[in-house]
Amino acid sequence: MEDRFALLIDADNVSSKYIEPILDELSKYGNVTYKRIYGDWTSTNNAGWKDELLNNSITPIQQFSYTHGKNATDSAMIIDAMDMLYTSELEGFCLVSSDSDFTKLASRLRESGKTVIGMGENKTPAPFRKACDIFTVLELLLEDSMSENDAVARSQIEEAVIRIITENQNDDRETGLGEVGSRLVKMYPDFDVRRYGYSLLSRFLESFPKLKLIQSGSQITVTLFEDKSKKERIEEFILKQIRDSGKHGIFLSVLGNRIRNKFGDFKVRDYGYSQFKQYIQSFPGVHVLDDGEHNRVIYSKRDEHK
Repeated sequence: MEDRFALLIDADNVSSKYIEPILDELSKYGNVTYKRIYGDWTSTNNAGWKDELLNNSITPIQQFSYTHGKNATDSAMIIDAMDMLYTSELEGFCLVSSDSDFTKLASRLRESGKTVIGMGENKTPAPFRKACDIFTVLELLLEDSMSENDAVARSQIEEAVIRIITENQNDDRETGLGEVGSRLVKMYPDFDVRRYGYSLLSRFLESFPKLKLIQSGSQITVTLFEDKSKKERIEEFILKQIRDSGKHGIFLSVLGNRIRNKFGDFKVRDYGYSQFKQYIQSFPGVHVLDDGEHNRVIYSKRDEHK
């Protein structure tokens, strides 16, 4: 059975041109059982919405602006949402507005265990975006409006995915494409591959040189791409430094500095480890000893093939 959502639209802060993309986007998450839009329908400002209501079976809720400068629409929408929270069997809410006044509502609905999907224009303030489980910028839903403006930097996304993969590798777990997508949304609620010109998460991740996707049947696994020639050069350099240090070994910190001086872009997580010490201990015959003040790395030839 599909999850049931209530769609609540703030007509005062969202343009009517987005209605079809909004409904198409929300259909990905479940069945929309409530479709309500709030505004002052005596005002000419909402004239653009009137033609869309009947065509899309959206119930208009009249809310007069009793006081100049006060948004009565917000209050009506918040009251209805709380009524639905306690009287309806819903799994989630979709709040469509570019107004930060709904930040507290989004947080309250999430505290009650409901999924909150936010949608708003680019101007939507960050507090409302972050209060939602998922936030979609409405301009991205229109084909001609894809842009990386205000998007999380691609390098930041790549580093986040590398951390996810590394954490799973340390626990001997594979990283599925679905897990990557869900964790990115949790870290960045307004993350959307359409910001970067892609329609699929898999195609977006394939554009990163440090990531590799492997498909087995219907399952797609995300792994770290290994430049074997570079990997081998680094390993040879490390082993040479340790062997040349003799029986007394080399301080772990000194070894790390030498690697970074030789390979300026070296990052241990690119090789599946979260800590430099763990990476060095993975080499056959290499041991890291704690002598009180420093970690010392030594090489034992007899342990190399164990």
